[in-house]
Amino acid sequence: MSGPGLPQPGVVARTDPYAPRGGALTLESVGAILLATIWILPLAYTVWAAIHPPEYTTNFVLAAPLTFENFTRAWAAAPFARYFLNTIVLVTLILCFQLILCTLAAYALARQEFWGRNLAFALILAQLMIMPDALIVENYRTLARVNLVDTITAIALPYIASAFGIFLLRQTFKTVPKELDDAARVEGANPLQVLMKVYVPLAKPTYIAYGLVSVSYHWNNFLWPLLITNSVEARPLTVGLQIFSSSDQGIDWAVICAATLMTSAPLLVAFLLFQRQFVQSFMRAGIK
Repeated sequence: MSGPGLPQPGVVARTDPYAPRGGALTLESVGAILLATIWILPLAYTVWAAIHPPEYTTNFVLAAPLTFENFTRAWAAAPFARYFLNTIVLVTLILCFQLILCTLAAYALARQEFWGRNLAFALILAQLMIMPDALIVENYRTLARVNLVDTITAIALPYIASAFGIFLLRQTFKTVPKELDDAARVEGANPLQVLMKVYVPLAKPTYIAYGLVSVSYHWNNFLWPLLITNSVEARPLTVGLQIFSSSDQGIDWAVICAATLMTSAPLLVAFLLFQRQFVQSFMRAGIK
């Protein structure tokens, strides 16, 4: 006996052991929707307050008039143009130095034979366990001795070498087949040419993933820039926004939300435009 819902004679019914069951799928979907809602609520409120008059900051009326005056007032109330320039210069400077130093260190640890290589890698791993905040006082003293306080260079210096970046690139370089390295050397390439023509192109997804992490972290970094800067000429966006939203400026949540949205907009737009590349880069790079 056979029918549309029954297996045909002689055919063994197969089921996917990894396929989620209906109940589990529903529970996971509800959990994902709940977490997404909790995450997006502060952003939704910021957008609402930024594009409506102050009287509608806590009065959620769908027919409320739209306005962009809050952005104009925020931009005029603080030197945000200078803050944007400082932040762009800062994250670019840090990323460039990190990519150069991390690439050279990772290549040496992955492919070069030298005494103390394992010890050096162990020390780098140990650095991953040290919170940057634990070194703030000593970093400040060091930079004060060389008269670099209140400069963009002072903000960047403690971060130009990244233990995480070295570890990530080393693991990626070790997955490159050794035969490609040997073939390049047979063709007469020196170690630097092998690195630039073999390893770097194959590690492009890792570079993209790490670049996104680095730019996002240093764009939002707050504590160290707050301590090391004293003037508009060196302050990044995070510190400038904190000073702008302090009680001395008055509490106008519409303007504050407009300034917050304005400073975070570049990262939000970049993520929305490149979210597919963002996720794929992390998956290929093995960042969990």
